Amino acid sequence: MDPLIGPRITLRPMLASDGPDLVQAATDSELWKLPFTVVPSAETVDSYIRVALEGRADGTSIPFVVQINEPKRVIIGSTRFWKIDWQHRNLEIGWTWLAKSWQRTFVNTEAKFLMLCFAFERLNCIRVQFSTDEINEVSCAAILRLGAKQEGIIRQDFIMPDGRKRDSVQFSIIDEEWPNVRLQLEEKLKAPSEADPTSPQATPTAREPKR
Repeated sequence: MDPLIGPRITLRPMLASDGPDLVQAATDSELWKLPFTVVPSAETVDSYIRVALEGRADGTSIPFVVQINEPKRVIIGSTRFWKIDWQHRNLEIGWTWLAKSWQRTFVNTEAKFLMLCFAFERLNCIRVQFSTDEINEVSCAAILRLGAKQEGIIRQDFIMPDGRKRDSVQFSIIDEEWPNVRLQLEEKLKAPSEADPTSPQATPTAREPKR
């Protein structure tokens, strides 16, 4: 499939050769040491990419690398669609991580906007869900800011690399909610110069993929 291209970032389909760049991005604060997410290190990046590409091959996952568009295309993290249920038209956005220096910036919001546009408007999904570790309060707050609704706690649904049994908080956006969520995200992504309602609005667009 084609990349999802926004004004400031690009979500490019993951390649087997992306290992060194992913590790370089994760080296920013040694993100693989975080207790509540899975981020590749030099020792684990090969298996990380293998699992991602196997999911793409069997149709259950679409993994991306996150790139900054300017001044040059640099990988700063990763995300993916997974748990894709083509019959019932729902999926999960997850496995998202960003280099420390790009956290709490526009990047996560723009990436989610591109993915949600693609899911609801290209794949015709009726539901997109998110789940995150119950102890990751920052991630929970970020998902709520997207406009997702919290549904509950999924107990012991994930075994973390250190052996901990993770309880996950589950959130979702459904197709009926998407138009309003879309408008809210467009407002969040407006550049300062676009505060003037007479200015042209430049918001990201998700391009039609090759399937």
